[in-house]
Amino acid sequence: MYDFDERRLAKLQALREAGHAPYPHNLAPPTHTTAAVLDLIGDRGNEALSADATTARIAGRLMFKREMGKAGFARIQDRSGAIQLFIRKNDLPAETFALWKKLDLGDHVIADGTLMRTRTGEPTVRATSLTLASKCIGSLPDKHKGATGPEFRYRQRYVDLFINSDSRAVFQRRSAVVRACREFFEARDFIEVETPMMQSIPGGAAARPFSTHHNALDIELFLRVAPELYLKRLVVGGLERVFEINRNFRNEGVSTRHNPEFTMLEFYQAYATWHDLMDMTEALVSGIAADVCGATALPFGDHIIDYAAPWRRLPMEEALSEGTGLSVAQLRDADALRARWLELHPDEDSKLPTTVGGWLEWFFDELVQPTLIQPTFITHYPAEISPLARRSAEDPYLTERFELFVAGNELANGFNELNDPEDQAARFAAQVAARDAGDDEAMYFDADYVRALTYGLPPTAGEGIGIDRLIMLLTNRTTIRDVILFPTLRPAS
Repeated sequence: MYDFDERRLAKLQALREAGHAPYPHNLAPPTHTTAAVLDLIGDRGNEALSADATTARIAGRLMFKREMGKAGFARIQDRSGAIQLFIRKNDLPAETFALWKKLDLGDHVIADGTLMRTRTGEPTVRATSLTLASKCIGSLPDKHKGATGPEFRYRQRYVDLFINSDSRAVFQRRSAVVRACREFFEARDFIEVETPMMQSIPGGAAARPFSTHHNALDIELFLRVAPELYLKRLVVGGLERVFEINRNFRNEGVSTRHNPEFTMLEFYQAYATWHDLMDMTEALVSGIAADVCGATALPFGDHIIDYAAPWRRLPMEEALSEGTGLSVAQLRDADALRARWLELHPDEDSKLPTTVGGWLEWFFDELVQPTLIQPTFITHYPAEISPLARRSAEDPYLTERFELFVAGNELANGFNELNDPEDQAARFAAQVAARDAGDDEAMYFDADYVRALTYGLPPTAGEGIGIDRLIMLLTNRTTIRDVILFPTLRPAS
């Protein structure tokens, strides 16, 4: 049930009794946005505007109202901005002026009028008609009392968007960034595809999935953790350049950088290499920064991030050696890694990793990642923690894989794809063994994907870029909830 505000319900009833429909249909649409009207007014003065017979019909939400006896001012806001209305009794039918008196902040209205400026020079529409388009009976937040804080904004995004211009700007920029991504890949002969969001085997990433049951088929299905294995099936099928802007779901922790459902850009190109992808990533992100944000050097927290190419490329073991003081040989020795960790954490009592890969991830997360402020590609990850990446020809212990870090956050992951079906089957088997040993995030064995590889995946490179984290960087937002319209929240008590 919902508890309506009785005082506002009474206003609704009073409107009906006065003959005003609070939620009318089939109204004539606006002829102009508020921004278009401002452009029409331009820098002209009242003399020129008085000689202009142009009329405009505008629609928007009432955000400000001031009554002054037989006249008044209002400010209405639409998707393009806001503009002032001048309301005068002599310009309106009596019943319309009476309606004006009954309007509340938050109401949607439609106004016809002519163009003018006030004595202070503000561009204004002089209303010749005023119609209530939709009555607001919700209580608007009081900014001065802190009712527009983060918790309110995330739970009532529909109010946040019309109250806070900064929030609107974030999501307008988000839309522009996603559009720019599509244009970037379409210009390079990629095609956009769609892959299943419900899968019988969750694959493409080491993550804990959400599960559901399909009644008609009587099978367990999983919400996808990544589209990777399906996109590579398409490359096997001859779609040599594919991309998808997709929603992924991971049943894991919630933090300033993690939401259970999130958006990824994934793309795969046959006969490209991981070096090609790093070059493409530099071009994509620096181009979006310049075209959408207007500069390649942008603020993020206390830093100025410079997206101009080229970016630093640093092998993982070199970065870890700098951070830990260990040699490359020691970085491949689980006992040496354990000893070094306990030197740094003598009171450690948590469950410690048992594999080299597990240790490397712990050390990297603590000692390396927070230092990667400017865009940096970390390269050459060990095969043990890269189950889908191709091994390095120079050192089979490593893979031809990179991750991109900016401002201490992982932004992208890419590699030369493993296309040897026997090697892939062995790596899936190792993941199954890790799962049997208690690793809930280890991958399943995807036999159909191995079968697809038996038909030949051409040399291919692929990458995933976190759209939400990219938007965080390009809008100077430090929590992912600020850039997702409806973030996942615990139900309000």
